[in-house]
Amino acid sequence: MDELIEEARGLMDGKVCLITGASRGIGLHIALGLASMGAFVVLTGHNQVRGENACRHVDAFALRDCADFILVDLSSQEQIHRFAETVKQKYDHLDVLVNNAGGFFLKREESLDGIEMTFALNHLNYFMTTMLLMDSLLRSESPRIVNVASESHRSETMHFTDLQLMDDYNAMRAYGQSKLANLLFTYELSRRLLDTDVTVNALHPGFVNTYLGKQDKLVRPFMNMIHFLFAKSAKAGAETPIYLASSPDVTDITGQYFIDKKPTQSSYESHDLEEAFRLWKVSEELCNLEVARFRPGYLKQLPTHLNKSW
Repeated sequence: MDELIEEARGLMDGKVCLITGASRGIGLHIALGLASMGAFVVLTGHNQVRGENACRHVDAFALRDCADFILVDLSSQEQIHRFAETVKQKYDHLDVLVNNAGGFFLKREESLDGIEMTFALNHLNYFMTTMLLMDSLLRSESPRIVNVASESHRSETMHFTDLQLMDDYNAMRAYGQSKLANLLFTYELSRRLLDTDVTVNALHPGFVNTYLGKQDKLVRPFMNMIHFLFAKSAKAGAETPIYLASSPDVTDITGQYFIDKKPTQSSYESHDLEEAFRLWKVSEELCNLEVARFRPGYLKQLPTHLNKSW
């Protein structure tokens, strides 16, 4: 990653980049990389002390004051609304939004809004944060949205009859479904923004040694061993999101899935137009957020029966 940063030093001068879940792990290394390229980075997290320490780390690494931290629990819709308002008050535009915050929950939990936690944090957070900050992105030149997804999407389907897995919860199923939702959302959003300068792409960072999956103290020793033996570093995992957020090579690329900085074909189901459309409508309902924005070019791509439903 050091070579990637060195080659792009100064490339992000004057850019404002927001990275969710950036107080540690991949998110922090994304912030370090973009700040080193000249960007001002806004970090989010749910721990004030850790977030402030992360900002000091970024400032020291970039040798300038270039980081801000906003405390927010992104599984809470009320907090996402407040967070988005704070961002809009503090910054007149956003050049890059990196949706990175997520979680893996061994037992079924519900958010403050009564929504299964994996789906709330890993998908609805991406959906709400992006929609509420879209006007800020549209005020910049060639804005980019980068969604951190996962190869875990390949083993799952969308369980629309039991989307929150109330009847048969399984941690891997919940996580895989949420990562499939990330891709369906990415592709659907790229279609809806066809007639704008906004690009939106997703990526798999690789099997990375992060805190993900270690919330449960009983499995933490096992996860630590697996990560030690097989996982790559968070710094290495940040390479592709940094590339998508900054590289001139992908300025006009949108609606793609990347692994190791290369476009890769995602699962067949992730490209299903009807499932993407259905997920979008369900997401609007669960978030009490009606998104009116769509473009003429988008309607041309819809199957006739979906086009009529608009």
